[in-house]
Amino acid sequence: MYDWANSAMVTLIVTAVFPIFYKRVTAAGLDKSVADYRFSIATTIALAVSAVLSPLLGTVADYAAAKKRYLGLFLALGVVTTALMFFLQQGMWVAALVLFALSNIGANGSFVFYDALLPHVARPNEMDRVSTAGYALGYIGGGLLLVFALLMIKAPGLFGLPAGDGLTPAQASLPTRISFLITAVWWALFSIPLFRRVSEPPAAPRPAAVAGVGTARLAFRQLAETLRHLRSYRQAFVLLIAFLIYNDGIGTIIRMATIYGDTRHLSETVMIGSIAAVQFIGIPFSFAFGRMAGRIGSKRAIFLGLAVYCGISILAYFMTTALHFILLACLVGTVQGGTQALSRSLFASLIPAHKSGEFFGFFSVFEKFAGILGPLFFALMIQATGSSQGAILSVIVFFVVGGALLAKVNVAEGEAQARAAERALTGAA
Repeated sequence: MYDWANSAMVTLIVTAVFPIFYKRVTAAGLDKSVADYRFSIATTIALAVSAVLSPLLGTVADYAAAKKRYLGLFLALGVVTTALMFFLQQGMWVAALVLFALSNIGANGSFVFYDALLPHVARPNEMDRVSTAGYALGYIGGGLLLVFALLMIKAPGLFGLPAGDGLTPAQASLPTRISFLITAVWWALFSIPLFRRVSEPPAAPRPAAVAGVGTARLAFRQLAETLRHLRSYRQAFVLLIAFLIYNDGIGTIIRMATIYGDTRHLSETVMIGSIAAVQFIGIPFSFAFGRMAGRIGSKRAIFLGLAVYCGISILAYFMTTALHFILLACLVGTVQGGTQALSRSLFASLIPAHKSGEFFGFFSVFEKFAGILGPLFFALMIQATGSSQGAILSVIVFFVVGGALLAKVNVAEGEAQARAAERALTGAA
């Protein structure tokens, strides 16, 4: 249910509605290129802060048995700042970017602790199905709220809101601003089942050498230790590198889709409608990837997803019409949730459960840096090739290189090592 809850924020605030509101309303007086640049900087700052905080907070949560507590703190930050977007007006681009950055930090911070709960609520043979089911529910929640928000924005009169000509800027933007408020309420409301029904995992046993060390100090010490010995979990480490690279490609396609579509002179209705379609197409295919992983293994299922992404990049290069964009969006919907969900569950199977917060902190770091590097690479390729068309084709490099590294991951060996570490620690405790 937390996937259902937070996907509304990701869909409306990160992907579909807020970026358009920012450019048309809060940054209305800025040059378009300046507005885009500042939006990119705010996104980069938010992702960088999340990347720096994630491993430290994950370690603290492990030793303090505080995964749900920290999840709640970041959730509160995200919900409050998303709700405050209701008060944004024309020209308030500074406040808009500050709230956008803080809401992203809140969401990304909460994901660290949410993902870290996975090994504690699902047995090893269930993690693929639980993870993909979470993504599927996320698609449902995000898709339903996006459809509702678009209906309210396009036909405000149906909801008793000001409509027609002669509206003030505040009246014209009211439906969009209400959608931000609804997103905040949705996010908070549907997070309640997690806090009521999921038990807080016990604290990881402290090594005897640091039994009297404070939690925060221990976190710094353990983080340094993890950085030094991360390669001892070689299969998880190789998967992290592979994930960093191929998720760069996935993140680039997600974040740059509407920008690329705009260069092909597509309407906003087509692009936003396609994003909504992705949410619902992703539902059955997320479940399908979970079942497929049970038959052929999660690693092979991820390979299939990466192959489809290569095809998407090639087809996007030749895209010329709105129908092409819609078809590409449908293809993305078939593999996006399954590929990312199986990456999450495969990583969970390669790490000791008692270090899930700490290791998923690193997983989050790699995921956030993928969000930074992908769009940067896309921009550099535009400069090098002179068009976004060449840039979209170059994204294939991420899938090929990431897939090659994924091929080197020995899943059976990694799972055996993780379970042995759990048994050794339990025996020592």
